[in-house]
Amino acid sequence: MINLDPSQVRGDLFQLARTNQNHVPGRFEVPTTEAAGSFGEMVMQGLNQVNALEHQHADLSVRAVVDPDSVNPHDVTIAAAKAEMALNITKNVVDRVVQAYRDITNVR
Repeated sequence: MINLDPSQVRGDLFQLARTNQNHVPGRFEVPTTEAAGSFGEMVMQGLNQVNALEHQHADLSVRAVVDPDSVNPHDVTIAAAKAEMALNITKNVVDRVVQAYRDITNVR
């Protein structure tokens, strides 16, 4: 049974409390993320995250070969999927930026 405080209810809406930090934030909760200082910093931060995912996948793959009992095969598969998706998104962004640059230079 859920106990609601009357201050939570606004018309037909009420605010739900997050009981776990991994749950998706709701409408009434602002996600706490620090914004990058500049576009360049944001790009470098994104590339560093992609690089970290690639390294994590490589490390898990090596551990799976060297000591198979220490690594869950599902973790290796998940790390591979995350790294591949991050790399594909990065490639798409770079392709779009290059295409935008070409379009801008053709306008002259």
